[in-house]
Amino acid sequence: MNLSQAVVDFAELAIKTGAYDQLDRLYLQNLILDLIGETTLAENIKPSGQSDSLILSDYLCTVAKKNAKFDDLRANEEIFQAKLMNFLTPTPSEVNRIFKEKYAISASSATDYFFDLSKKNDYIKTRAISKNEHFYAKSSYGDLEITINLSKPEKDPKQIAAEKNAVQSAYPKCLLCVENEGYAGRLNHPTRTNHRIVRLDLVGETWGFQYSPYAYFNEHSIILAEAHRPMKIARVTFERLLAIVDKLPTYFAGSNADLPIVGGSILSHDHYQGGRHDFPMAKAELRSQFALPDFPNVRAGIVNWPMSVIRLTAEKSADLVAASTFILEKWQQYSDDTVAIVARTADGTQHHTITPIARRRGADFELDLVLRDNNTSAEFPDGIFHPHAEVHHIKRENIGLIEVMGLAILPGRLKTELEVVKNYVKGQAVKVADYHQTWADDLKNAYQGEKIDDYIQNALGKAFLTVLEHAGVFKDTDEGHAAFARFIAELR
Repeated sequence: MNLSQAVVDFAELAIKTGAYDQLDRLYLQNLILDLIGETTLAENIKPSGQSDSLILSDYLCTVAKKNAKFDDLRANEEIFQAKLMNFLTPTPSEVNRIFKEKYAISASSATDYFFDLSKKNDYIKTRAISKNEHFYAKSSYGDLEITINLSKPEKDPKQIAAEKNAVQSAYPKCLLCVENEGYAGRLNHPTRTNHRIVRLDLVGETWGFQYSPYAYFNEHSIILAEAHRPMKIARVTFERLLAIVDKLPTYFAGSNADLPIVGGSILSHDHYQGGRHDFPMAKAELRSQFALPDFPNVRAGIVNWPMSVIRLTAEKSADLVAASTFILEKWQQYSDDTVAIVARTADGTQHHTITPIARRRGADFELDLVLRDNNTSAEFPDGIFHPHAEVHHIKRENIGLIEVMGLAILPGRLKTELEVVKNYVKGQAVKVADYHQTWADDLKNAYQGEKIDDYIQNALGKAFLTVLEHAGVFKDTDEGHAAFARFIAELR
């Protein structure tokens, strides 16, 4: 590849994405030249047909670095590359116009356009995501999904030091604020130059629709409030989630819980997640059914799942909103000391909320309500219904929306740690991390010589199942079933 050919090919991609017109070609090529620190372009160069934006941008970044356009810090290289990829990205108004135009054909046409653009302009980090390890593990509830997250690069010491010395700023207020759209970034805030947000009307309020840069599943998207305000599960939450799946019927839409311990990593900004993925919990069948006398048009049941899930189905979304609000309000006030379920502690703190997930089932709307409780105790200081100490070596973080639905997001450290565990199980003299030792001993004692990779993956699946069982408020036991039945009786 040579410089002139790369510039011409990159300009061609920018035109094809709709960011520029053919008449803009010379202007665009000169902008690219200036950005990478060059001044000369060969004559009569025609597009070669190279369509891989990452190959071209990597080459142009190499030229720019040689020309001292950025230094060795990864953050500064990412900031530069996002500026380069911004040439492939139409303006926010144009992206919204095209999305609306394609939506008139079908919702899938619109999301296909936006998803493809977000990959081509490297907002979705496809190369990094491809490093993640993903597999399925069998369980009595169906196949669980396991991902070892290797996509986010570790920060080197220079980067960490630079971030500490960087100027602090409250703009944008958080990573989800709409002000991130087009933000160049800085050492302590990621670049978003090539980031675009599609506006959606949800229950009379404008929300933003975007994709996740480090997606955990297919078309992993985020729907965020324009205002920077805390998350809150309420009637309007159900209305918005059902409105999302009505507008985007091939997507699910769900919300993290709104309380610490059981909530997601960002509770300060009201947002939901969605995407085109069929999670293990969505495939789970009902363990039992029950009637809601006040809501005759709603079919209700308990999902056969390690966490405590009520599934509601109806033809009209308004019926689901009414029934879900009723269940939420009942759960927020419900206690059962026999199974350590306490709605409010003596100081008045509320401990009960719901993780809701909406989807379409043909002509019907479906809503899963996962009951959550964030109480702690002397025995379980991290949370009674949170991963307990025995599985912290695998998963200690909050069990948020994605994990609730049966997809484990496990830390990248496990990649190397599990290799040591594998060798230990096979009888090699290796040093296992202290927090894995008990688990590794159990695995070694039970090992029967089967394929070691399958054996360890199966063990991870069992550990994740234990995590979900810990997070369930009504356990899948005779005692738990009886307790769940007592709560259901409160709904009749």
